[in-house]
Amino acid sequence: TWGERNEMFVLSKIISQKAAPKPTIARKMSRQTNDWYTPVSSIASIVNDTRAAFNTHKTLSASFRREQLRSFARMLNENESDIYAALKDDLHKHPTEAFLGEIGVMRGEIACMLNNLDDWMGTQSVDAALAHKAYKPHIRHDPYGVVLVIGAWNYPIQLTLIPMIGAIAAGNAVVIKPSELSIHSAKLMARLIPKYLDSSLFQVVNGAIAETTELLKHRFDKIIYTGNGTVGRVIMEAASKHLTPVVLELGGKSPAIVADNVDIELTARRIAWGRWMNSGQTCIAPDYVLCSKQTQEKLVPALKKAVETFYGPNPQESASYCRIVNNRHFHRLNNVLNSGKVVVGGETDEKDLYIAPTVLVDCKADSPALNEEIFGPILPIVNVKSTQEAIDYVNARDKPLALYVFTPDNEVADKVLNHTFSGGAVVNDTIMHAAVPELPFGGVGPSGMGAYHGKHSFLTFTHQKSTLKCSHGMEKLNDIRYPPYSESQRKWINTLLVEKLHGPVGKALSSLHNTKISLSWLLLALLVAVFFCPCLFGLK
Repeated sequence: TWGERNEMFVLSKIISQKAAPKPTIARKMSRQTNDWYTPVSSIASIVNDTRAAFNTHKTLSASFRREQLRSFARMLNENESDIYAALKDDLHKHPTEAFLGEIGVMRGEIACMLNNLDDWMGTQSVDAALAHKAYKPHIRHDPYGVVLVIGAWNYPIQLTLIPMIGAIAAGNAVVIKPSELSIHSAKLMARLIPKYLDSSLFQVVNGAIAETTELLKHRFDKIIYTGNGTVGRVIMEAASKHLTPVVLELGGKSPAIVADNVDIELTARRIAWGRWMNSGQTCIAPDYVLCSKQTQEKLVPALKKAVETFYGPNPQESASYCRIVNNRHFHRLNNVLNSGKVVVGGETDEKDLYIAPTVLVDCKADSPALNEEIFGPILPIVNVKSTQEAIDYVNARDKPLALYVFTPDNEVADKVLNHTFSGGAVVNDTIMHAAVPELPFGGVGPSGMGAYHGKHSFLTFTHQKSTLKCSHGMEKLNDIRYPPYSESQRKWINTLLVEKLHGPVGKALSSLHNTKISLSWLLLALLVAVFFCPCLFGLK
């Protein structure tokens, strides 16, 4: 995602190495109007107090986590109208779209956590070799500690709070930093979180450059950031000073590959919904279409029809169509419109921050539409002659956060899925993979690292601790690993402790060795049987 904070934050990183510039009058006025920001001077105590609260071990019990998750659900239920109002003020979101993309997803995430928490929190036994089973090997799930969540402005509630839900379920304390570009949503979260959740463990820091910079000076045990790659690198650099692991949910140019023999009306509706929901300000929206010239001729009118069906003849008058987040992004997107020929839409209104659902064709290879993440309601179409050419086009660029392929042919779909690399992928639809809590949501390479949603959120915010519980008995068996060493010990170690290859090749390579092992275990079993059941062998 893109944001004024992001670019300004990177700028602050650069200028911090030089003499600090004198604040301009405009900057002073801006700071005076941002009285809802968290004072920078209080951030250190917020982080320290949150860590002190975590160190009381209050979050370790399942009952506490359940209590907080239920309070979280109550917060969403009792303030649903306020959430809709904030999203309307920030992005002109219709309540149904806000429920679909924000509240409904969060409710599902909470339900998933509550339904599975006991199972996930429990120790996990592992299928170890027989020689290790006496040690009771298992995995314990420990919380990391204090988690920092840096949210985004495009889905300001969901992208800030869903990571928080997973972190709470995993037993962490959390500090969230909402995006200051979605002002009403950020203010709402700052008001509601301390009202419904344990205020000693779950904190909200609001602000922009100075506040985020101050936060990143402090040690956190995990950081999750949603935004663009430029700021992601800054987050990683700051985290590296404390060796803090990070989850980066970034973006990129997610392609939609359209085969010639698709149902064109269905394909157009599904691409149109994914592209123009939230006015295109979605990190996994289809960023461009790859199709043949012949398919383009059919797809363009179908996309235009889909726009009229969804938003009417004038989308600006539709309550279901969102707006651009601010003037800077409006001007950035207005420049993208010059990348090619407008064949659908193209209308703009700066006062209303409105850009119509737009389709571009014949885009120049070096244009912004084909080289930058668009993150707005503009959809360029790029012509290719074959599926293989589409695959080559995708692979010649950064790995995207999502990839979509439209085809009735499973072999074609599998060819695309097997020969491209992306954070997620959907066949014959867009975006819906992010709505399945059982699937990990995340990028790969420049589109991000790490994943969350559902159990993957729990695991993302959990350290899996390898554990053995060894008894004081049977010490004689340990002689094979104690010095002084001998060839006989090596053979016993190889027999009892080293895992062997499986499958036809492994069996062929170790058949003789396995035979010796089988005979050894058979002999051991016979000795045990003779000792415990002598009557079976006529011994009394």
